[in-house]
Amino acid sequence: MSTLGHVSLRQKAIFIPEASLVNTERKGIKKSVTNLIASLAKLGFGVTEELMYALNQSTPTFQAHLLEKFKEILGLHKNWTPLVKDWDTPTNENFIDHLITFLVNIFKGKGTKLQCGHIIPAGTFPLERYNGCPFCGTPFEFGKIENYGQGSNLKILELWNEKDLALFFEDLLASKTALDATQIDSLKILLEKMPLPKELNIGMKETSIVVIDAYIEKGNGNKVQDLFTSPTDILRYLWYKHTGFLQIIEPKTIIARKQDLNVIRPKTGPKSAKTRISDFKELKLSYDRKTCAIVAKWLTNLPIETEKMCEMMHPKRGMWVRFIRALRLPEYSKKVGFEHLKEVLDMFYNQNYTVWQGRVNYYRLRTDEEKTLKLLQQRPGLFARSLFANMLWFGAENTLNAFKEVIDKVPARLVFTLNMYAENYFDPTNNDRHVKPLGGGKNKVIQKNHLLSLYKSKELEAMQSSVQDLSLFAVEKRFEKIKNDNKTIFIADNLFNMPVSIGDRSETIQDLPSALMGTKFKIEGNHVRLFMQWGTGLSAQHLDMDLSCHIAYENTYAICSYSSLSPWGCKHSGDIINIPDKIGTAEYIEIDIAALHERKAKYVTFTCNAFSNGAISPNLTVGWMNSKFPMQISPTKGVAYDPSCVQHQVRVTQGLTKGLVFGVLDVAKREITWLEMSFGGQVVQGLDMKGVETLLAKLNSKLSIGNLLAIKAKAQKMTIVKDSTKADEIYDEKWAINAASVTKLLID
Repeated sequence: MSTLGHVSLRQKAIFIPEASLVNTERKGIKKSVTNLIASLAKLGFGVTEELMYALNQSTPTFQAHLLEKFKEILGLHKNWTPLVKDWDTPTNENFIDHLITFLVNIFKGKGTKLQCGHIIPAGTFPLERYNGCPFCGTPFEFGKIENYGQGSNLKILELWNEKDLALFFEDLLASKTALDATQIDSLKILLEKMPLPKELNIGMKETSIVVIDAYIEKGNGNKVQDLFTSPTDILRYLWYKHTGFLQIIEPKTIIARKQDLNVIRPKTGPKSAKTRISDFKELKLSYDRKTCAIVAKWLTNLPIETEKMCEMMHPKRGMWVRFIRALRLPEYSKKVGFEHLKEVLDMFYNQNYTVWQGRVNYYRLRTDEEKTLKLLQQRPGLFARSLFANMLWFGAENTLNAFKEVIDKVPARLVFTLNMYAENYFDPTNNDRHVKPLGGGKNKVIQKNHLLSLYKSKELEAMQSSVQDLSLFAVEKRFEKIKNDNKTIFIADNLFNMPVSIGDRSETIQDLPSALMGTKFKIEGNHVRLFMQWGTGLSAQHLDMDLSCHIAYENTYAICSYSSLSPWGCKHSGDIINIPDKIGTAEYIEIDIAALHERKAKYVTFTCNAFSNGAISPNLTVGWMNSKFPMQISPTKGVAYDPSCVQHQVRVTQGLTKGLVFGVLDVAKREITWLEMSFGGQVVQGLDMKGVETLLAKLNSKLSIGNLLAIKAKAQKMTIVKDSTKADEIYDEKWAINAASVTKLLID
């Protein structure tokens, strides 16, 4: 199982290359294959009959490598030992124990001296219950995973061959919504291992940047000129290579976020000037002459008028000035063949060009409705993004009439976005809206548009209805234009719980079968077990990551974290502050749903935080386990991880945030909503529950895949049937797990 196997596993499949298949006349299943299937079952996976027979034809080497890769992805070689043994029974440690231990260590009193050098006085911590130092959180003892196969459901995997992989590759390239971190990672693997399709169909700018980078890395830079359609594309590529961000984030924003990550712990004090200078130097631009010549050629060969190029460069003028100097573009503009570049630089520096957005703002501030709307019609996408605000500014009727004339030119993803967010935007009782800044900054809640107060409730309701009716009408018309001779359609029930992937750029990677943010997971048993593993591959050091949860009641709340290990309905495995060498460490929280329901708890929000300076540790893994049956905890070492019980997990790769919300449990409904919400603060107490509720409302307002298919069925006059065997078109979870393929429904 090569890296291509990682790609297929994320889609609930196993890729078996033709080179690994051997001809065999043996009709029975080989012993090695039955052992492999049994081992996969212990890890929580089952196989289809087709996959079983394909594995039977594969080489023993491939089978052994496959199992090893599963163990690697599931973290079986990592350390999953918590601080406390049999932590299901609380140790009852408290602040007084820590205070007494602190004083004894200051004045060198009596007690048991541990490997870390700390003295634990008698009568404080029960040392026989700990795998390490209870005072400084340094682990000494390590155990292995003892319990396997406790999961009540197997994740069934299917067979993938080269054709399936190629189709998935094409879907990623053609996706009409921005790819999330998991999809980007899969795309990079496919670009490295597979040839690009002959007919290259790229749906998003960010996707094209990844393709451009792959071309250049392979020495095919001569093929990328046609992929650059504007100077902004070139800037986006240069900034991506410099920072790793596919979105253009201003340098001052990156520096400010890095400073925020390191200036929050009181005992560390303010960030030094030396560190601030270091942050700035990381973003300093420096290029060799070969790169300068290549970029100068890219800009020169853009088939865009000089004034138009300058207008495109204007929104990022500050960044362009820095890049122009670093790339020595004035020098190259004096050479023969770079006359177009010279014209652009002259006009750009002298600012002898008109900015479209400036004209829009000019007429808008003077309430010149006719000229403003005429300008907006020139750029339908930007008209769609500012539609709500312009409806409040100029009035709904004329604004919508102008928008109707160009709605056919608006990308489908924006049309759906209007439909999804109209209700939230025009709700006068909703004081907040949830937004996510570019590049992994902490999520923010912003206030409603103050112009809402100028309208009556009925007028706002009419605006909301008008937008929703118009957007749905436009979508139906797009579906109607597509000829379809099929008469019946099957839509799986769970697709109505899966949101359409629009506007979500998840920044965590899902190595197991992936799910869209907002997907709801049902809980079968009475317990949910959160887990967090970090530090694998790093040397022993102070690296304090915290697993916590926030329990919301009607009029109060409770916290389960390192500072409160056993509130009602939750138990924490203990706070680890210092990681061991190379193998990493783990923390758990056990949630008793029945106990919380008894106390009428509403929500339990799952969080992880970086208590240490800096952001959340790269390659930190968080998730939750769920099983219909009781999940055991090792009585000897306290290891509580069982891969077969893992319902969902994500891996943090990069970011500029201290805290991450990765799930919300609705206690009454017994379901978990997978979401990704960044927030500031090194402890869970920094979480703003209003922000969580706002994000949940936003996700709940999103159009589900099932509802989108229902619109398609209505527009194309198809009957929805409950039996998939009687349907001409079948849409089930197998189809929906490929989010890039789902975007084919977004018809432009």
